[in-house]
Amino acid sequence: MKTGLPIKTGLPIKTGQELGAALRMARKALGLTQAELALAAGVGLRFVVELEAGKPTVRLERVLRVIDALGGCLQLHDLTPKTTP
Repeated sequence: MKTGLPIKTGLPIKTGQELGAALRMARKALGLTQAELALAAGVGLRFVVELEAGKPTVRLERVLRVIDALGGCLQLHDLTPKTTP
């Protein structure tokens, strides 16, 4: 496994597919297989496969475990109410 690689996409994530793509990119940059990531995160291989595919019914707690296993964290930005003209 590669270590010490900062992975910042800088892209806003607004869909499950975008989250899955970002996590897949991070996993591959770290040189991990889906099975290795599943083991590191304490989740099943099927969960990682479905998460990377953008399945809309994944469990948030498991998503956070996968993000943590990749060395990342979840940050929310711009949660102010939107105003309409």
